[in-house]
Amino acid sequence: MNTRIEHDTMGEIAVPADHHWGAQTQRSVENFRIGGEHQPREIITAFAYLKEACALANRQVGKLTEAQAQAIAAACREIRAGKWDSEFPLVVWQTGSGTQTNMNVNEVIAHLAAERGVPLHPNDHVNASQSSNDTFPSALHIAAAISVANGVLPAAERLEGAFAKLEAAYPDLIRIGRTHLQDATPLRFAQEVSGWRELIAAPCRMLRLALTELTKLAIGGTAVGTGLNAPRGYDEMVCAQLREMTGLDFRPDGNKFHALTSKDALVFAHGALKALAANLMKIANDIRWEASGPRCGMGELHIPENEPGSSIMPGKVNPTQCEAVTMVAVQVMGNDAAIGMAASQGNFQLNVFLPVSAYNFQQSARLLADVCDSFRTNCVEGITPNAERMGYNLNNSLMLVTCLTPKIGYEAAAKCAKKALADGTTLKEAVLALGLLTAEEFDETVRPEKMV
Repeated sequence: MNTRIEHDTMGEIAVPADHHWGAQTQRSVENFRIGGEHQPREIITAFAYLKEACALANRQVGKLTEAQAQAIAAACREIRAGKWDSEFPLVVWQTGSGTQTNMNVNEVIAHLAAERGVPLHPNDHVNASQSSNDTFPSALHIAAAISVANGVLPAAERLEGAFAKLEAAYPDLIRIGRTHLQDATPLRFAQEVSGWRELIAAPCRMLRLALTELTKLAIGGTAVGTGLNAPRGYDEMVCAQLREMTGLDFRPDGNKFHALTSKDALVFAHGALKALAANLMKIANDIRWEASGPRCGMGELHIPENEPGSSIMPGKVNPTQCEAVTMVAVQVMGNDAAIGMAASQGNFQLNVFLPVSAYNFQQSARLLADVCDSFRTNCVEGITPNAERMGYNLNNSLMLVTCLTPKIGYEAAAKCAKKALADGTTLKEAVLALGLLTAEEFDETVRPEKMV
């Protein structure tokens, strides 16, 4: 491998000649050979937004020339476009402040600018008015906000829309309800689907609320929150640039000592992701139970047949999309535990569990966005009810007895249900055998369409 010699405050080190990073990045590559999980692409993109915004703000206050600021901005735009993805080799398991990732970005930008005739120092110019201690927390929030606003929410809203269409398609179909995995009173199929729809809509509202905290940034706090070496008003200048670039309402955190050490906004936002995951788990379980069969299960729903389900049982088809949803859900729940623990470890003026928090949040957001779209296109949009099976189960249910309670009383109604179950007869036959109602009175009272 061809190398070149780079230096930092610790001395010289050989760096691959065909890459644009510098000494500090190389030291991290060599000192942290841990796992294979790299910094999420979303974090590098967020840094590219942040570094451009910082450069433009530094130009405003006279810390950078127009040429220097534009060279940084041009490199950042190329990084966001994915042109230099191979220049960011660092793993998650590094310094807990993310300093090495901050310097990786600084070094790559400086080398790209130098190649274009604008010499820059990674610390003095690209990192001007900044510290890793305020840039990584800011990039963490930027990445999280973008992933929620542009990834999770649109995908979840599309899934919500698919359930709304399914709800509207079958307004009059009545089915038996179930509680405790036992028969319950009837409801409309559309009513059940409306519950699924709201199970998506509710966490979306929570995520929008979480964005109000995620868009508060630590930038301007520098090393410990005092803002040392950052010009007055610099934080608002940076946020103004970010608002223009992203369309999201980024603004300075009013208390930088809070911003550097607390990850409560991330915990809150990931809690909303976990709520979405939990609700998706519930929906997927409902659908795969109701589609179970095809002959020996509930069989009340038809779901798309996407691929063979067994390598040994010919003709078997499984609810694979539902299974993917539930696996994503448990991963998100595990990520939530890691983020909560990481957030609790903010000691004194800095939290040093930032890379692992970023990694877990971005994985959750990416998985949820992807699985919402996959579940929608490969399952939900193809669901049709088995009206015949629903009708059979409805009419065979003993819990229709509930509507008899006002006429014959709770205890007599319970006696009818138990007799029908014990004798293997219909509810009507049990009521008539006990002499509690005439056939005409039963037919007038037990009408599922009046029970929904």
